[in-house]
Amino acid sequence: MIKAIVYRSTGSWYSVKDEQGNFHNARMKGVFKIEGITSTNPIAVGDEVEIEVENEKEATAMITQIFPRRNHINRQSPRVKHHQHIIAANLDQSLLVATLKDPKTSQGFIDRFLVVSEMYHVRRSLFLIKQIFIAIKNSGSWKS
Repeated sequence: MIKAIVYRSTGSWYSVKDEQGNFHNARMKGVFKIEGITSTNPIAVGDEVEIEVENEKEATAMITQIFPRRNHINRQSPRVKHHQHIIAANLDQSLLVATLKDPKTSQGFIDRFLVVSEMYHVRRSLFLIKQIFIAIKNSGSWKS
């Protein structure tokens, strides 16, 4: 058994990176789906998992265990009203880069970001950009 971190989630397949830095395409045992997890995705990006390598040549593995999460950020599932959709797990911090003008970032969006980060005990940083710099195509210079 090898410990790994989930880097990407696409359908029923997950891209995981093991402790030696090797990536594997992994899938989970069906058991996790029926153990009372009220989430549309029992495994999320950032989860620490245990894998069993199935085929070293093809770099495929089976996820055999999900370790407890330190924290996570979720939203209401778009499909199942009373379930949650976990966006990311085991976050060290969250960053929001927002513009003040052109395009204006909604104050409500910034508020939701701050509230959710606080609610799930995730350190947060907010960067407000006063002016956006736009690259002028093929000239290599910058215009503000």
